[in-house]
Amino acid sequence: MMVLYSYWRSTTSYRVRIGLNMKGLAYESRSIDLVAGAQRSEDFAAINPSRGVPALVLEDGTVLTQSMAILDYLDQRVPEPAFLPSDPTQRAKVSAAAQVIAMDIHPVNNLKVVGRLKGEHGASQDDGVAWMRHWMTEGFHAYMALLPKGDHVFSFADTPQICDICLVAQLYNAHRWGVDMSPFARLLEIEEAAMALESFQRAKPEAQPDAS
Repeated sequence: MMVLYSYWRSTTSYRVRIGLNMKGLAYESRSIDLVAGAQRSEDFAAINPSRGVPALVLEDGTVLTQSMAILDYLDQRVPEPAFLPSDPTQRAKVSAAAQVIAMDIHPVNNLKVVGRLKGEHGASQDDGVAWMRHWMTEGFHAYMALLPKGDHVFSFADTPQICDICLVAQLYNAHRWGVDMSPFARLLEIEEAAMALESFQRAKPEAQPDAS
């Protein structure tokens, strides 16, 4: 069985849990407590040199890191349901929306980035929260602008794709940190549709064995 090193509140781990569930793949979850600094241990660095989660250990012992790379692997391994459309133009559009979350919002809101703002640059807890809210709000506006017109259940289709996986995980953080979601009713509709699915429900942070 595959082993997923994750942390219950990690949005990148959340993405991979959703992906594994959507593909119907069994895995064992092992917690890496980010708040306690377990990711910085030498033992874990031997698994993931980036000292972050998630890391997915395959059945043959191969270790995969970086959530987007892991999702790509899962999509190649189990083609259905597909995370990306087959049409090249639509594929690029869905990928771009996913990257707004994964490359524009998440990196600047990462725990180690916010921690450095506080530790090295004197930011307060309130400063850190304001920082995260700012970049989530900016990113959500960009995401909204990329959505096609129509009555799709999810962002681009009637089934969830990789952009929806990234979005739902990021919305967890938005709710946690009190982002004003009033301009983003469409995103909340997508979230509601996703959370009606078992694959998303089982992946949510509160459902994880290390949730506290």
